[in-house]
Amino acid sequence: MNYGNNIWQKLFLFCLGLFIAAAFCMKWMEGDFLHNGSLFTIIGLEIIYPQEKVLDIFSGLDDKVKTILRYHLLFDFVYMAGVFPGIAALCMIARKKSDSSILKIILLSFAFLQLVAWGCDIYENLSLLKWLKDPAMINGFAMYHFIVTAKWIIALIAVLLAIPFAIRRKKIIN
Repeated sequence: MNYGNNIWQKLFLFCLGLFIAAAFCMKWMEGDFLHNGSLFTIIGLEIIYPQEKVLDIFSGLDDKVKTILRYHLLFDFVYMAGVFPGIAALCMIARKKSDSSILKIILLSFAFLQLVAWGCDIYENLSLLKWLKDPAMINGFAMYHFIVTAKWIIALIAVLLAIPFAIRRKKIIN
């Protein structure tokens, strides 16, 4: 193993640990996401629910649930620090194991695109935190959904592209 790949592997493992720890904390909180006796989900707030439902949920939350949701969104910033650099590191590990110069460029591009995805996720969380504080401020919902969708597309394509190459063994040529 060469030195450059070792750094990416160490970064990936560190990010994986951060990702798992933050995900565990966030998952623990999700059971308390109650609105009118029914559970709501973060993925619902991100993608599924229309603006009217998000407004209804945020307007009807008691202080306890608002606090838990706020903590969840704050933990999501830690989660992001594990996910996006971790995906970038995964792309760089895969890039190192690829023989195709075109694929190397694509993987490098997706590694850098994780900064865009991270920015989209930050925008998403800041919007949700702002709307949680004042549901009357909910606006720009079409743009919000576009940004959230872009984040998911960038991250998922990068992961699905990188994993097969990252887990394969590189042929040693003598």
